Amino acid sequence: MTVVTPFAAAELIGMLRVMCSRVFVKSTLAEMLRGFSFADPAGVAGLGNAFPRYNGAPTLIYPIIVMDEAQTGSGMFVSAKWGLIPSWQKEEKSGRPPPINARSETIASNGMFKRAYASKRCLVPIDGYFEWRDIHGTGKEKQPYAIAMKDGSPFALAGIFDIWRNPATGELVRTFCLVTCPPTELMATIHDRMPVILASSDYARWIGPELDPGDLMKPFPSDLMTMWKIGRKVGSPKNDTPDILDPIE
Repeated sequence: MTVVTPFAAAELIGMLRVMCSRVFVKSTLAEMLRGFSFADPAGVAGLGNAFPRYNGAPTLIYPIIVMDEAQTGSGMFVSAKWGLIPSWQKEEKSGRPPPINARSETIASNGMFKRAYASKRCLVPIDGYFEWRDIHGTGKEKQPYAIAMKDGSPFALAGIFDIWRNPATGELVRTFCLVTCPPTELMATIHDRMPVILASSDYARWIGPELDPGDLMKPFPSDLMTMWKIGRKVGSPKNDTPDILDPIE
């Protein structure tokens, strides 16, 4: 699938502290596909060289899982750009970047998200994500953290997607954003929001035909997760190396 040109660097930097604005995928694409083997992998064959990705930022292309085209209840992998452009939008807005998150409390009623939420929900497989704690409450000094599962296993975030047609070129562009909810006790120590993490038993229901699976948009159990302080090197998406995940004192 052809995608539009990524946003200017200045626009990207402005998104770096928005929750949830960074993820990491330590797995190769082949490993990720095996971990989510219920989904048909054909739609992401061309993404192999992009992973692992240790510092995944908005505007990049990711493998996501959507309902199969035949609506049989199975999943299929497709590629999509992080930053939602709704299908009804007439042109790509250049003044500000598209939303990368949608709040669970208002997703069913917000005009930007409600259509996609009702019919185009997706899973976003990752190995973990990053968050920044405002140390002094002023926004001037922030400590980054990495968050993952205690057992190191990959997991899926709840997302919504849409397909937008560029009126100038006719290109079809698939984009997505993540759903966020109030934090667990663990996450509340560093931030007032967290991404919606889905249990594997809820995957089929989230991407299925149900119009409003609102009860799935809830904090994930803290006892299954872990987080650790990391260095500020993660602040620049240009730094995409394994040592970003190294813990610091």
